[in-house]
Order: sequence, then C-alpha cells, then structure tokens
Amino acid sequence: MIADPRQFLSDSAMTTVQVVAIALAVALVAVDGFDVLSISFASPGIAQEWGIGRAALGIVLSMELVGMSVGAIVLGDVADRIGRRRALLACLFIITLGMAAVPTSSSVYQLCAWRLLTGVGIGGMLAVTNAVTAEFSNARRKDLCIALMVVGYPIGAVTGGMIASHLLVHGDWRQVFIFGASVSALLVPAVLWGIPESVVWLCEKQPSRALERTNRSLLRLGYHPIAALPAPAGRASKAPVVDLFAPARRLQTALVTAVYFLHMTTFYFVLKWIPKIVVDMGFAASAAAGVLVWANVGGAAGGVIFGVLTRRFALRQLTVAFFVASTAAVVIFGRGQGELAGLSLLCAFTGFFVNGGVVGAYALIAHAFPAHLRASGTGFAIGIGRTGAALAPIIAGFLFQAGLGLQFVAIAMGAGSLLAAACVLALPRRLAATPAS
Repeated sequence: MIADPRQFLSDSAMTTVQVVAIALAVALVAVDGFDVLSISFASPGIAQEWGIGRAALGIVLSMELVGMSVGAIVLGDVADRIGRRRALLACLFIITLGMAAVPTSSSVYQLCAWRLLTGVGIGGMLAVTNAVTAEFSNARRKDLCIALMVVGYPIGAVTGGMIASHLLVHGDWRQVFIFGASVSALLVPAVLWGIPESVVWLCEKQPSRALERTNRSLLRLGYHPIAALPAPAGRASKAPVVDLFAPARRLQTALVTAVYFLHMTTFYFVLKWIPKIVVDMGFAASAAAGVLVWANVGGAAGGVIFGVLTRRFALRQLTVAFFVASTAAVVIFGRGQGELAGLSLLCAFTGFFVNGGVVGAYALIAHAFPAHLRASGTGFAIGIGRTGAALAPIIAGFLFQAGLGLQFVAIAMGAGSLLAAACVLALPRRLAATPAS
C-alpha cells in the first residue's frame, strides 16, 4: 500500500502511462499551436478577399487571444473544480466547434465571434495541460516535461504550417480551419483512452468517490491501490482566485502574471505579423506561411534546449537570459532581409529565444502554485497575461498604420521581453532558485 501516492509519483520513475499522458499533453498543445496560428496563415487570403486594412486585420488577429484570456481564467478554475480529464474534453469540444464554424463566416464580425470562441477553448487547454504535465511527471523530470509540453506549440505550428502552405496553394484560406477542426475532433478519443484523472487532483480535492477514483487511476498508471486517502496538502476556499492573492502569495501571483503578460507582447508580435510582413515584402502568401514555419522550427529547438539546460542551470537565471536574448533577436529581426532564405533563418533565430522564454515562463508558473490551485493559478496567470498577447497585434497594427517602420515597431514590441526579465529578477528567490533535482 502507498501511504501518499502524490509523494510516490513525485519520487518514482515515470511509468509508460505517465509518459503517454505527457505525450498527449504535448499533442494537445501542438493542436493549440496550429489553431492559434491558423488565422495568421489565413490572414493574407482573408485580407485580399474581404479588402480589410491593417488596423482591422490586427483586431481579427487578436480575437482568439482575447478568448484565450477568458478561457484560461474560467476553464482553469473549472479544471480545479471538476478535474483535469473532464476539463480537457470540454476544451476540445469548444475548439472543434469554433474551428469548424470559421469557414461559414460571411463577415468580419462573424469571423471575430468564432475566433473568440476558439480562443476560449485554447486558453483553457493551455491552463489544464500545464497542470496535467506537472501532475503526471515526477520531480526529477518536471521542468523537462513542461518544456516538452510548451515545445508542442511550435511543433504544431511547424507541422500545421507545412500543411497550410499546401492547402493555400491548392485551395483557399477556409481549408486551414477545416483541417484544424478535424485534428481537434480526433484527439477526443485519444484523451479518453490515454489520460486518467490526475491522482494529485483527486487527493487534493477529494470529490465524490475519491478513493475509488484514485485507486482506478493508480492501477491505470501501474501502481498499487491505497487503503485511505491522504490529507490534502492545501486547503482552497470556494473562490480559488481569492486564494491566489492571499498575503503570502499575492506578490508571487502578480509577478508571474506580469512575466507572462510582458513576454507575450513580444512573442505574439512575432507570430502574428510575420506572414503579413513577408507578403508586404513582395513574397507570396504560401512563402509567408513557410517563413512562419521556420520561426517555429527555431522555437521548437529553443524550447528543447531550454528544457535540457534546466538540468544544469537555475530556472530564474536561464529564463532571464532567454528574455534578454529575445529582445535582441526581435530588434535584429526588425532590420529585415531582402532574401527569403535569409529572412527564414532570421525568423528561426528569433523563434529560438522567444519560445525558449515561453518555456521559462510556464515552468515558473508551475512552480509558483500548489496543486490545489495549480490550474486556477496557471489559468489566472496566462489569462490575464494573454491580454499582452491580444494587445500585441493591435498595437503593432496601429503603429504600422501610423507609418512607422518595421525597425521602430520591432524595438517597441521587443521591449516586452526585457521588462519580463526584470520581473523574473524580482520574484522570491526560493522560486526555482536552483536547478531541478
């Protein structure tokens, strides 16, 4: 019999089912990565077909980011109430519905509405998968698993971008969303099969039939059942968001939220505006999607390297280094390139540091909150933080509309990562102060 399965899961080697659960979390984030960027792949075709300007296009590009803020906060809280598995399925349903409805849009207003709904599901998914990854990994591999989860985002964008390039050559922008909806729907049975309910969540929340459900999950994971539930490590109130701002936690909550907010302004300037910038340089829309793929190839590499480096370097210092490098890379990106190959390489270089910084932000968030507040805390941090993501394309759009050049806009938007680095340095030193053990 296991006295406290939470401690046992933390200390033991990961079983095959735990690895499968992490792999599915990576796949879910990969789908999120494609779904978020689907509007970026489609934006040149939408702008041409509907004749909308840059300022209006910036608003369209931001709609799912607004929805992601709402979804992260609301569905993150729901995941702490009803469980990780049910929340994942709810998010997949919302995403599939939103993506499938986009091709039926006949106006900018309808398009914005469906992208808003899609964003709600994506935001919730990001909050829940971060909690799932933290709770299905052991202590030794937690930071690496979180890094791999975040790397799923650019992997989805890379894979989806190659498919989108093909779809845009042989069809119109609507095909991009039909493909995304199909993949999201296919992941529903995969989650039902591969991800049992979180043992950590069951032990902390102790819902109806908690012991029976905990033992079912333990057996599914390959462990022995327990005779009685352990005492919860933390006590949450009926309003988890209130607990996030308890005196002992409020500074940490505010700072990790600010870190995410500020870095997202830089991250989404790069991801949302690359296709339009490339098209404005005179290249085809299919070539623009290819350049965005290279940005995400660099992002995937940056995320993996960041995860590996957490084994040797303190998370705080590593994250600061990647944030500072992100600012420098975006400023260099703003100088532009005349050749498509050089532009692709520059975008890969920028994506390497920008997405590596995202991995650092997610790892800091996972360390910042206890299990009974993990999904709510993650949802709040990325929900409020994604206001920066939503503002980034709009701010950049109006800066471009005002006649400012790419170099000036890149400097302005790249400053977000530099400010995020300052917030990381202000975090309590006990938070990820040493390399993972």
